[in-house]
Amino acid sequence: MRNTVRSNGCNLAMTSFHVAEEEGDPSGSRGARGGNLSHHCSKMDGMDDETTVFTTLKSFKSFISKPETSQKPPDSSLAHHHLQRQYLQRIEMEEAAEKICSKTHLLQMAQEKQQMELSHKRARIELEKAAHISARDLEREVDRNQELLNRIKKLEEREAETTRTLNEQMEMNKTLKKSLEGENKKLEEKESVISEANKTNGALRDEIRELNHKLKKLDMQLTTQSTDNQGLQEQLELQRKKYQELTMKFQELQATQSLNSDNELKIKELERRLALQEQDSVIVRNMKSELARLPDMERELKRLREENSYLRETQENSNLLREETEGLRRKLERLEKLKEDMVSLELEKEKQATVLQAWENLSEMTGLNIRKPEDLSREIIQIQQREIALKQQNHSVTSSARALEKARAQLQGEVTDLRTKALEEQKKREQQDALVRRLQKRVLLLTKERDGMKAILESYDSELATNEYSPQLTRRVKEAEDMLQKVQAHNLEIEAQLSKAQEEIGTYKLQTQKAEMELDVLKKQAPGAENSSFVMNEEVSSLRQKIEELEAERRRLEDQNNILEMRLEKHNLQGAYDPTKTKVIHLRMNPTNIAKQQRLDEVEHLREECQQLRERIRALQAGGAVTSNEGTLSLPPSQEVLDLRRQLESAELKNQRLKEVFQKKIQEFRTVCYVLTGYQIDITTENQYRLTSVYAEHMEDSLLFKGWNCTPLMAQFCPAAVGYVQWDTGILMKLKLMKVER
Repeated sequence: MRNTVRSNGCNLAMTSFHVAEEEGDPSGSRGARGGNLSHHCSKMDGMDDETTVFTTLKSFKSFISKPETSQKPPDSSLAHHHLQRQYLQRIEMEEAAEKICSKTHLLQMAQEKQQMELSHKRARIELEKAAHISARDLEREVDRNQELLNRIKKLEEREAETTRTLNEQMEMNKTLKKSLEGENKKLEEKESVISEANKTNGALRDEIRELNHKLKKLDMQLTTQSTDNQGLQEQLELQRKKYQELTMKFQELQATQSLNSDNELKIKELERRLALQEQDSVIVRNMKSELARLPDMERELKRLREENSYLRETQENSNLLREETEGLRRKLERLEKLKEDMVSLELEKEKQATVLQAWENLSEMTGLNIRKPEDLSREIIQIQQREIALKQQNHSVTSSARALEKARAQLQGEVTDLRTKALEEQKKREQQDALVRRLQKRVLLLTKERDGMKAILESYDSELATNEYSPQLTRRVKEAEDMLQKVQAHNLEIEAQLSKAQEEIGTYKLQTQKAEMELDVLKKQAPGAENSSFVMNEEVSSLRQKIEELEAERRRLEDQNNILEMRLEKHNLQGAYDPTKTKVIHLRMNPTNIAKQQRLDEVEHLREECQQLRERIRALQAGGAVTSNEGTLSLPPSQEVLDLRRQLESAELKNQRLKEVFQKKIQEFRTVCYVLTGYQIDITTENQYRLTSVYAEHMEDSLLFKGWNCTPLMAQFCPAAVGYVQWDTGILMKLKLMKVER
């Protein structure tokens, strides 16, 4: 259209100037001017700017305004005729110029209208794309939720089946355990009887030998011990008296030690108070009258130190006395042990006499021919032989049970491996099915988009002229067709992978069926073997964990669906953002926060000092301090305290104002960055940021980068910050170029 307007304007100007040349100009200046105008028209044809028409008008006006240099003829009639002709030509040229201006204005309006229509169409296409993307995401989430619900139902059914099998196995295990416990009890009873008989046999033999020797020795010892006992009783009475005296002394020493510890604590407290008084003597001016009592405290300290030294000496004496008491106590314990040994020997004598009587009456009580120890040993040997035979039978039974258990465990491990493989393959198959569904949906959406783009292009073709057809539309159509071919090829590859996965699943299913058949055969062969419930418990716990994980994932997906619905409602608002994923950037080395922290530290320090002074005053008053300071304490606060309070209030006001100003400025900065750049910055972790575009099709289309340990306030002092800013601007330019290429 622009070319046609330019050619029409040039043709009009050329025709008007050709008319002027045909009428004739003796000076030839009009021909030169016509040549200049044709030169201007050629320049207009070469230029691509829209202001070429205005340049022609300017040149035309300059041509009209130029004075004529032709010589006046002597005849006045010819001059008048010539002037009239020029006047008519000028009127015609002005009319032509007005027509050209009106045409150019109409063309500009038409171009603006076309541009507005194109912008409206682009906006409509972008909104349709956004709606398609959101609908696609919702369909995906619905499909995922449906798949998860189906999985949960399957897992619940499996859990019910496993609980049934577990209950059956638990009942079987209980019956087997009861039978085994009965047999074990019988064997244990037999073993206990045999062990008791062996013990009694050996003990009786040893005791018979030793009793003969002990009886002889006891007769001799009784005579000696009776004499020793009398002497020991006399010594015991003396030791008891000494022990009572020592206990009294020990109690006195404990009392002195408690007094000593109290005095040491008082000394430490007094030393601490002295240190505090020495440190605060420079700061506190109103406490001079109370510090006059320091000499008395030092005297008391000296006196207490002397008492402490005296108590230490007494403590050493008490330690010596304690050692003596421990020695006497040991002697008493030895004497008591000797006495207890005498009593125990007498009891053993009586027991041995009863054992001898029982051994004599054993044959009558048992009804066996056990008149001698040899008869008892013979009976014990027979019982041991029976026990050995029973143990051999038990060992053979246990070995066969262990072999069967090992075989069952191996087969069960193979079955578990095959089940895990089958589950993995099932998961892969489900994933492939989901991928196929998604790709089919994507293909349908792409075909719809392609049809829509073709319809839009056809509408463009119908609206625009043949010479104004842009090659960008053909390029876009080719790109869309290439993308469709790529998607089809990808679908073919995925279908091939699906077929392979299905074949592998079939093989794994056959293997699992074979393993289950073998397991059933083994169960039939060994019905009495104990079925271990440990593996089943582990499977149940793992299934429960999986169910819990799936429920958590379902809840998370429901939350995501709710968030997506809210975001779809706010999609038209460009300033909206996701509060669950976006974070506000705060300055780490903020001077206001640092100043506020310093002020708080100073206030805390002053409060601690005031508390220490109050405690010291209370302690001095409780210890008999001079009461002359009551007037000073009741006085109003000093000028320094008032100044500090004023400074504190002003600092708090300043911090509050700085905080408000900072919040306002940072909000303005965020909005300006969002509006100008079209990018959003989120903090994922510490010193790691995510840069996402507003027009990104997916949430994964983002840029992750890390920052250095220098804040924006330190940028003028930190050379790394300058490089970071340059790098960041380069990345933004690259992102914009990528967006334009898309």
